[in-house]
Amino acid sequence: MAEQIAAMRAELASSPVEVVVANHCYGLFELAAVYLSQQPPLLSQARLAIDALGALVGGLEGRLGEAEEPLRDGLSQLRLAYVQIDGAQRAGAEAASAAGVNGGSIDEPARAEGAGTAEGAGAAEGAGAAEGAGAAEGAGAAGDAGTDAEG
Repeated sequence: MAEQIAAMRAELASSPVEVVVANHCYGLFELAAVYLSQQPPLLSQARLAIDALGALVGGLEGRLGEAEEPLRDGLSQLRLAYVQIDGAQRAGAEAASAAGVNGGSIDEPARAEGAGTAEGAGAAEGAGAAEGAGAAEGAGAAGDAGTDAEG
């Protein structure tokens, strides 16, 4: 056991730190995507993972090497997905409330197309594919404020 730990420590010490940190960032990306894809989405859990990823990517700007651009793209994609899912849930809740007030059925609340799914919200299929993230330019403008939308 001690030999295994020593071997892992040696391997870690021989890896560039930006690679190790980027791998942890990809883990946060994956975690957020998992929470967003749950039925129903676990927005408060996803929000923490997205905010943690944002803190690392923003706080280490210029220091994450080749992984920085894909991580920024992935972060923008997650923020966009979060805002879309949150908005769809709110719209569905408002529609259900209005249906109940107007005598409609509240057993099946109205639901926006793609609401509640990471796929319908624009998250990458196979959430670990941050490198292929095609998030809209400016999606990061939702930024941390995008995750503050949850109430």
